[in-house]
Amino acid sequence: MIRLGSLAGYPFEGPRLLVGWTAPAAAAVYAVLYRPRPDTHPEQYAVIYAGHSDNLAAEGFPFRHPRAGCWTKRAGDRFKVYVAVYDPPGARAAHREQITQELIAAYRPGCNSQQYDQRWEPEWIGSYQAPTADPLTTRKQPPGTGPTT
Repeated sequence: MIRLGSLAGYPFEGPRLLVGWTAPAAAAVYAVLYRPRPDTHPEQYAVIYAGHSDNLAAEGFPFRHPRAGCWTKRAGDRFKVYVAVYDPPGARAAHREQITQELIAAYRPGCNSQQYDQRWEPEWIGSYQAPTADPLTTRKQPPGTGPTT
């Protein structure tokens, strides 16, 4: 299992070597990965593509996918490309798309042609002010017991 997403919130199954992997006929979000420094940091992966599907078996895995050439080029060899899959419980296509967009915004994978931004503009949120309570560390003196001025 590998955790991906903002604050590493999604538990993806894998990573598995893409060569020899048989995609299930299931809906899921997927991330294509490679190891940028396999000799010095073999436990680290980089996301090079993120996508989602209503049927992973129809996506053209392992290497008939439209972006497979980019994956192989980026990883350096087809035997260095990995896949991780997340099936959000009860998720519909719109939710899978949202997770995919979040992954793209977080990792900026080079093999995705569409990129998303993770920032918030102040006008999207607006401003808000709330009255605050007195600090808990100061005690009010009862009338007539405090210092006089």
